[in-house]
Amino acid sequence: MVTRGPGDDARFHALRAGRQLELATLGWNVVGVVVLSFAALSARSVALAGFGLDSVIEIGASFVVLWELSDASSVRRHRALRMIGSAFVLLAIYLAVQSTVVLAVGFRPHHSPAGIGWTATTALVMFALSAGKARTGRALNNPVLVAEGRVTLIDAILALAVLGGLLLNSFVGWWWADPSAGYVILFFAAREARGALRR
Repeated sequence: MVTRGPGDDARFHALRAGRQLELATLGWNVVGVVVLSFAALSARSVALAGFGLDSVIEIGASFVVLWELSDASSVRRHRALRMIGSAFVLLAIYLAVQSTVVLAVGFRPHHSPAGIGWTATTALVMFALSAGKARTGRALNNPVLVAEGRVTLIDAILALAVLGGLLLNSFVGWWWADPSAGYVILFFAAREARGALRR
C-alpha cells in the first residue's frame, strides 16, 4: 500500500489550485472575447479589439499551462515556456503596430459603456488570478505557472490601460490616450517574452 506524506498532499492541493486558477482564467477570457468583440464593433474601438486579441493569447496560454501541469517533465516545461514567450512576442508586435497606426491616422473611437464596464471588472479579476498563480507556482516550484501568472498580470495592466483610454476618450476627448498606453504594455510584454524564451 502506497501512502502519501504531508508534502505529497500539499503538492496535490497546489496542483489542483493551479488547474482551477487556469480554468477560471480560461472561462473568463472565453466570455471576454465575445463581450469585447461586440463592444469593439459597436464602438469601432481599436483598443477594445486589441484587448480582445490579448484575451485570445491568454486563452492559449491557459491551455499551455493546463497541458504542462498534466505532466511536469523538463522537456514539456521548456516547450511550455517557449510557447508562452512566443505569445508575448505576438502581443508585443500587435501592440506596436496597433498603437502606431492608431496614432498615425488619428482614429477616434466612439464611446463604449460596455467596454468600460468589462475592462474595469477584468482588471480586478486578472489581478486576483495573477496573485494566485504566482503563489501557487512558487509552491509547486513551477516556472511555467509563474510565467503564465505574469501573462495574467500583463492582461490586468492592459485592462487598466484600455480602461484609462476609454475614460479619457469618453469624458475628456483624448482619443490618443489608449494607443499611447499601448506602448507601456509593449515594454512589459517584450520583457516577459525575453525572460520566458531564455529559459
